[in-house]
Amino acid sequence: MTTGESNHVARIRQLVEDWALFRDAGDWGGFRSVWHDDGWMTATWFQGPATEFVRASREGFENGVSILHFLGGFTCQVTGERAIAQTKMKIQQRGPIDGTVVDVTCTGRFYDFLDCRDGRWGMVRRQPIYEIDRMDPVDPAADLKLDDELLRTFPVGYRHLAYLQTALGHQVMNGLPGLRGQAVKLLYREGQEWLAGSPRPGTPLASGTPRTA
Repeated sequence: MTTGESNHVARIRQLVEDWALFRDAGDWGGFRSVWHDDGWMTATWFQGPATEFVRASREGFENGVSILHFLGGFTCQVTGERAIAQTKMKIQQRGPIDGTVVDVTCTGRFYDFLDCRDGRWGMVRRQPIYEIDRMDPVDPAADLKLDDELLRTFPVGYRHLAYLQTALGHQVMNGLPGLRGQAVKLLYREGQEWLAGSPRPGTPLASGTPRTA
């Protein structure tokens, strides 16, 4: 890797870390700065322009929604002024299920489409990959009972996260990429096409359909 490529990778890694730190700390100006103006975000509970995601995240934060992000290993492919980054992550959300406060922890990866414009790297699309999750009552002595039939309607990679978010009134996306399957294969193909010069970073709306809470 050349010195120039190393510098690009370091800047991209900083963007990924800034995203998590700024978002969880409620630094909305900083959070906006990691995106390009036409950036696009998909999550279990949201899909749309990054500007709207920033707004929705701020609204939730100010209303007491508890969602935190933890980052792990990182890899990045840079081709010219475009890049694909993958970062191991955990999403933790706290909320009530039938009066019992729970923590849901979802493990996966952030899969990011980025490019460099006028010397500035920014995110063009972020698509999480949801690999496995679990739910735990905050009070270990609590008696937590889930609707097993409802739970099984959600994809295995974010089953408990979707259950909690549905209970909180969100519309949850189905068919988002997991560790295996056609959705994640499509995402990988879109990533390689982006590096090869595709005019857009895939088609986010193809990755799922909303569920009505």
